[in-house]
Amino acid sequence: MQIIPAVQDGITIATLTGRMDAMTTVEFDRWFSEQRAGGITRLVLNLEGLGYISSAGLRSLLAAAKQIKIHNGVLVLCCLGGTVEEVFRISGFLSILPSFPTVEAACASFQ
Repeated sequence: MQIIPAVQDGITIATLTGRMDAMTTVEFDRWFSEQRAGGITRLVLNLEGLGYISSAGLRSLLAAAKQIKIHNGVLVLCCLGGTVEEVFRISGFLSILPSFPTVEAACASFQ
């Protein structure tokens, strides 16, 4: 998995590509911890390039959302598609984590 971060108007946008499974979730967890230590409170995860997510990936995203919420922040998802969107829908995670069709819509949700 690759994580490509960017900052736009004080919002961190991380584009995840590849696979998010038990092996690569460790990389996301480490990256997220560094971001949290840096004080981020608004995070958009662009999942357009994510081809696969396992239950370990779902757990990692849920844990990140809970951690950021403790600090009065918000984590939102965008650009879900294909199998990844189906996994989120079937698991019920779309009712837990806000999801938007585009990066722009996700960023606008912070206004």
